[in-house]
Amino acid sequence: MRLRSGKARGSWKSRSKRTLIAAALTTTIVTGTTGWAVGSEQQPLTGPPPGTQAWRADHTWAVRLPDPATTTPARVAAFFDSLSQAQQHRLAARHPSVVGNLDGAPAELRFEANSLSLKVERARERARESDPRLTLQDHERARSLVTRYEDLLNPGRQILAFDPRGRGQVTEVYGDLTSARHVSVVVPGSDMDLGTFDRSKDEYGTPAGMARSLHATAGDDTAVVAWVGYTTPVGLGPDSATGRLADAGAPRLARFVQGLTASGTPRPAVFCHSYGSVVCGLAAPQLPASDLVVLGSPGMRAESVADLHTSARVWAAKDESDWIGDVPNVELFGLGHGEDPADPRFGARRVPAERAEGHTGYFAPGTDSLQAFAAIAKTTSSTTSDHGTAGWAPAADARPNGERP
Repeated sequence: MRLRSGKARGSWKSRSKRTLIAAALTTTIVTGTTGWAVGSEQQPLTGPPPGTQAWRADHTWAVRLPDPATTTPARVAAFFDSLSQAQQHRLAARHPSVVGNLDGAPAELRFEANSLSLKVERARERARESDPRLTLQDHERARSLVTRYEDLLNPGRQILAFDPRGRGQVTEVYGDLTSARHVSVVVPGSDMDLGTFDRSKDEYGTPAGMARSLHATAGDDTAVVAWVGYTTPVGLGPDSATGRLADAGAPRLARFVQGLTASGTPRPAVFCHSYGSVVCGLAAPQLPASDLVVLGSPGMRAESVADLHTSARVWAAKDESDWIGDVPNVELFGLGHGEDPADPRFGARRVPAERAEGHTGYFAPGTDSLQAFAAIAKTTSSTTSDHGTAGWAPAADARPNGERP
C-alpha cells in the first residue's frame, strides 16, 4: 500500500489518521455518497491525429513523411525546414488534419491547416443537419457543431490544434507566437473540451478566458496558448480522483511543448489549473518549460519539487476560499494525487492569491495572482535547477531581456 499525505509524518497515530482519511476519500469517490457529484467515465483520446493513414501512404515526393506517432517534434521541424513554402502549403491542403496537429510544424502552417479542417467539419455537420436518416437529437447536435465551427473560423482566431473526435479538442493562441519574446501555455482541469474551452459562463475558469486574461496583463511581447489537448474528467468522480486521464494526457502535453520549442519559440511558462496540475506533474520530466505554475491543485503525483525531476522553476497558488483545500492530499490505491504543492514543505515558490476567489478566480482581473502570473510569464529562472522555497519575488530572478544565462 502506498500512501502520501500533506500532513507531517512521524508518529504511528498520524499515519493511522492519514490512512483513515484516505479510506474515507476512497469511499467518497467510489460511492459518491458524501457530496461528490459523480462524473461519467471518459475514454482518453490517444494516438496520432485523424488522417494519419492517408498521410503515411502519401509518397508523392518519393520521400517518407514524418510519422505523427513516432517522429520527434525536432525532426518534424527539421523536415518542414527542408521544404519550400509551396511544398508546405500543398501538404497542408492535402492533409490538413495531420499538419494542423503535427507538433513541430510551423505555427502559421498549422493555423492554415486547421482552418481547412474546420471548414471540412462544418460542411459535414451541415449535411447532417437535414439528413432524414438521423434523429432530431442528431440534427440538434449537428446545428450546435456548425455554430461552434463557425465561431472558431472567425477572422483573427489562431487555432493551433483541432481534433473533432470524441468530445473534441482545440488549442488556440493569443498573441503573435512567431515573434513573442515570452510564451505561456495554459493547461486546464475538468470539464474542458471543444464546446466549453471558451464558454462565457465562468470565463476565468476556462482555458481561453485564462489565456486571454494573462495575455492582456502580460503585454504584447507575450503569446499565450490555451491547450485543450487531452481528455479531461467530467464532473467530480473516479476520473478526477485518479491519474488515468492524466497518464494519457501527460505525453501529449510534453510532445506539444516540445513542438513549440522545436519550432523556435522560447521555453514557455506552463500554467496548470486543478486536474491539469496532475497532467503537468506527470509530464514534468519531459517538459521543456521555464516555469511550472500550479493553481488550485489537488496534487502533482509527487512528494516534492525534487520528485518532479524538472529544471523549471515551480510555483504554487491556492486561495483560502478554494474548495480544493478540502480535498485530502493523499494517494491510496491510485486514488488522490498526493502532496499539496502549496504546502511549504513541497518546496514550490509561493504565488500570492489573497484577492483570488474560489476555484476558478485566479486569472480574474485585479487579482494579485494574475499580476504574479504575468510577472512569471515575462521572466525566466536564473538557473535551470533553482527552485527555492522563498515567497513571491520575481524581479530577483529576472535577467535582462528575459534571457537565461
